[in-house]
Amino acid sequence: MARDNWQRDELLIAFNLYCEIPFPQISARNPKIIHVAEIIGRSANALSMKLGNFARLDPALQSRGVGGLSHGGKGEVEIWEEFSERPEPLAIESEEARKKILSIEEPTIPELPEGPTDTLRSVHVRMVQAFFRRTVLSGYNFSCCFCGLGMSDMLVASHIIPWSVSVELRADPRNGIALCAFHDRAFDRGILGVDETRHIIVSSIVAIPSDNQLAQVGLLALADQPIKPADRFQADPESFAFHRNNIFKQ
Repeated sequence: MARDNWQRDELLIAFNLYCEIPFPQISARNPKIIHVAEIIGRSANALSMKLGNFARLDPALQSRGVGGLSHGGKGEVEIWEEFSERPEPLAIESEEARKKILSIEEPTIPELPEGPTDTLRSVHVRMVQAFFRRTVLSGYNFSCCFCGLGMSDMLVASHIIPWSVSVELRADPRNGIALCAFHDRAFDRGILGVDETRHIIVSSIVAIPSDNQLAQVGLLALADQPIKPADRFQADPESFAFHRNNIFKQ
């Protein structure tokens, strides 16, 4: 029997899947889309089209003249607007739907941000971290946007405005970039930054050990290089401005 109306949990799973799968891989032939479609009782074509409906709403894709379908349903517009206004609650709700319907358990994240949390909040923190990591890394096609390293085990979904500074932006992929562990540390400590034109800037303190080969290749050589743009959820210029003004060391 044909099913027309998408329930909220189904839309949440579709949104979660849109965030997880790199944009070039969104297709009815993608094994993950086929698998999820079977679980929720939809065709792979229907689920793929729903992901395309979310893609049409993404400014990062619109700016490049690519994206999803020209028309879509009201449901995904509402989900998108909810996420744009308050990312964390929607991220948590989509993770809960993913867990309940798809029976997917996220791996334990051993290091939680500092600060008092109750048990429920700890669970939500893990959900937000898992959602943020998948979404940011997928948006950059699992490669460092500074150096291009494509080894998933070496990548970090880095918050531009730190987790401890803004609760509102903790789940927002527009406040994140994909970095390798080395460049994540340098960005976090203000040794590297991003200017108004999305080119890499290097702190003057790097000149101190400039005779070091790693400093030369891993830091100084990046100066004035453009960062790789995200396919989806392009990083917010205001987040980069905050990082320049409050974290980057001139």
